[in-house]
Amino acid sequence: MFDTMTMTKVLGGLCGTFLVYLLGAWVAEEIYHVGGHGDHHEQAYVIEVETDEPADGEPVEEVDFSVVMASASAADGEALWRNCRSCHALEAGQHGTGPALYGVVGREVAFYDDFNYSGALAAVAEVWTPENLNGFLENPRGWAPGTAMSYNGMRSVEDRANLIAYLDSLDD
Repeated sequence: MFDTMTMTKVLGGLCGTFLVYLLGAWVAEEIYHVGGHGDHHEQAYVIEVETDEPADGEPVEEVDFSVVMASASAADGEALWRNCRSCHALEAGQHGTGPALYGVVGREVAFYDDFNYSGALAAVAEVWTPENLNGFLENPRGWAPGTAMSYNGMRSVEDRANLIAYLDSLDD
């Protein structure tokens, strides 16, 4: 059944397959890389990605938060509350994973004695002003390094202002 000629054909088929694979790899390397065969290759093509900065290299002008806060909508902020309610409560003294947020705007940072705050917050600010809340909501770990809050942050300044306006509208 298996004679020398059959084994020669099988071995020739395997060698031929391996040769086609090597030639394909070489052709792909030539197509997708520009330049020599040294350690460093130039990219054959570049995919352009939009950035927030203008093409002329000038930085984007920062908007004053007080201007954004003046036009904030508490009704729009109520819809944004869903991101917070998994860890926080709006009832005074009722804590979740995070402290209660009733009356948070304008109160001391470590307000509740029955909640275990991380020391990182008290080291950064004393009072939750709208500006402090804006910085914290934008990037909690960047604003207060070492904070226990695991939220990644809210990128839109308008959304942050709306959420702060909503939280401010809850108390008297």
